[in-house]
Amino acid sequence: MPDILIRDAEPSDEAAWKKLWADYLAFYKVTLADDVTDHTWSRILDPTSRVAMRVAEVDGQMAGFAIHHFHDSTWVKTPDCYLEDLFLDERFRGKGIGRALMEDLVALSQKNGWSRLYWHTDEGNQTARKLYDSFVKSDGHVRYRIKF
Repeated sequence: MPDILIRDAEPSDEAAWKKLWADYLAFYKVTLADDVTDHTWSRILDPTSRVAMRVAEVDGQMAGFAIHHFHDSTWVKTPDCYLEDLFLDERFRGKGIGRALMEDLVALSQKNGWSRLYWHTDEGNQTARKLYDSFVKSDGHVRYRIKF
């Protein structure tokens, strides 16, 4: 396993993140307007935003990222953490980096006193599901989404 540094995103990460972000969107066959990507990046760096990103770095290169945010819940007294996007550069897959990002979010959630960490993935994404299932089995919920 390579030496992995997990850290918060920094302004100097923008170009590397945008390349990985484009690969992530291509993986899910999604196209976003540039201003949406720019807005996401600005929220990641904004200390008043609940959107944040942890970066996995190997040998000075961004190997992957985990974008997350916390929010209040009506089911518990403390916030939940939602992992919205987790992605690894293809060259770094299978090396424990996804697991390191997940373990980092677990530790961050515990440190911040958040009640739960949760996420969604495409049901056909077997690689991600294998990792996720090693943390916890699916809770059986189905997501519904209305777009406006």
